[in-house]
Amino acid sequence: MIKLIDPWGSTLIDDYNKLITDFHLEVFDAKLFPKPNRIMRRGVVFSGIDLKVIADSIKKKKPFYVLSGIVPSGKKIHFGNKMVVEMISYFQQQGAETYILVADLEAEAARGIPLEEGRKRALEFHIPAYIALGLDLKKTTFYFQSDNIAVMHAGYKYSKKVTEAQFKALYGSAAPSKIYSALTQVGDILFPQFEKRMPGVIPVGVDQCPHILLTRDIANKMRKEKFFAPSATFHKYTPALSGNFKMSKSMPESMIELPEDPKSMCKKIKRALTGGRDTVDEQKRIGGEPEKCMIFELYKQHLIEDDKKLKDIYERCKAGTLLCGEDKENACKKMTEFMNNLEKGIRQARKNIDKLRFVK
Repeated sequence: MIKLIDPWGSTLIDDYNKLITDFHLEVFDAKLFPKPNRIMRRGVVFSGIDLKVIADSIKKKKPFYVLSGIVPSGKKIHFGNKMVVEMISYFQQQGAETYILVADLEAEAARGIPLEEGRKRALEFHIPAYIALGLDLKKTTFYFQSDNIAVMHAGYKYSKKVTEAQFKALYGSAAPSKIYSALTQVGDILFPQFEKRMPGVIPVGVDQCPHILLTRDIANKMRKEKFFAPSATFHKYTPALSGNFKMSKSMPESMIELPEDPKSMCKKIKRALTGGRDTVDEQKRIGGEPEKCMIFELYKQHLIEDDKKLKDIYERCKAGTLLCGEDKENACKKMTEFMNNLEKGIRQARKNIDKLRFVK
């Protein structure tokens, strides 16, 4: 049994089906939603919580919101951030009111980033990167945690609704910095409902599941407030190029950051684990195993939009007509194009920072 998911740690989940069972999550059903995007169609978004409420809001054109946070601790982002933005963009297109919070308080409390530095990183890199990845700034409301007094007050209020035992069960420990960060995030998740009660969906990696569960529990306990308990989508990790379950900064040789210099990135891709056989002759004779190939995983999750093209690569690999060297060269080209477009998009987005709409 999976006993704990640590949103601040490095715990890896190696069995998504078991995770769904142990935490009583929903199996994601892309058929609930109109025109599901790439990661929804292909099972990369694998689970969720209370998603029929969101699907119903879309179908009946009722108000709902999508919310996500930026922790401005690093100077790069990763593929998990990219998938979050893709889900935000999808829900924006379906009519969701959109909120992006900059978790500068969390960055300071949990990671030692001063507030001024966190603000600078968010404005100069993180927000422009999110815009470059598809966030519609015209449809998005932003705020910094440190500026949002209502959220801070709410976190204090919600502290009365959770016990130490419950917190330890969800997070493994009740360290003061974790308690402060988690309760502030509860305030963030419910913030769009402070003025108007409506359903909300939080697209996250599965490591953030404890925050969703805590918020739902608190929202359900505050019956007089009549909050909607938040829904969520959970996406799988992008595996490391070495074949490990998740890209991690502890293995930089197997991790691609966003953005990254194409030359160093291509070197990593050329060393990536594939589903190829030991020799070319064997590959041609019995075919490859795309299910084990990290290049194919990059195609599936990030690089190839067209399902027919993805299927063609899969079938050519299985048939042994697509060799690993050719496959890696193709991946390098596609990833280089993606990185160049990302860099260009970030530069362009920086020019529009003064157009962002912030909560005052």
